Amino acid sequence: MADPFVAEIRMFPFNFAPRGWAFCDGQLLPLAQNTALFALLGTTYGGNGMSNFALPNLRDRTPMHPGQGNGLSLHDLGEAGGEASVTLGTAEIPAHTHALRHAGTAATVAAPGPSVSFGSTGVAQVYASGGTLAPMAAGALLPAGSGLPHENRQPYLTFNFCIALQGVFPQRW
Repeated sequence: MADPFVAEIRMFPFNFAPRGWAFCDGQLLPLAQNTALFALLGTTYGGNGMSNFALPNLRDRTPMHPGQGNGLSLHDLGEAGGEASVTLGTAEIPAHTHALRHAGTAATVAAPGPSVSFGSTGVAQVYASGGTLAPMAAGALLPAGSGLPHENRQPYLTFNFCIALQGVFPQRW
């Protein structure tokens, strides 16, 4: 394998950073011992720029190209965004109803028919047939869901992203 460029990021399938590399985990490095790397990264990923700077943090993140694609939002180098999980509010759920209607008559059969009624003629007798359907009270159906967030990620396979601390300093064209 050829010598890496300083600040080059590669994926590795093992659980350690090779010699001369560091995990892309947002750690702060001392500027004095990593001047070449700081010359390339600056404080793009954090740090104070006086005594330290941060490596990119790719833990639990998907890398993305900076810029603006056709019809997409502008994203700057080093910008972090997105959410690991999302709780949907009423405004994010597609419009729909949970209308519950009844025939206004007592239930007579256990099998479903063209209309539903919750009469008091027997526990197993929950369906009735015929009749004009009328809406039940809005409070007859309780809200669904628990308000907990759900995961919001595409299918994934995990690798370790590592950044070269040493190597060839990249030349500009």
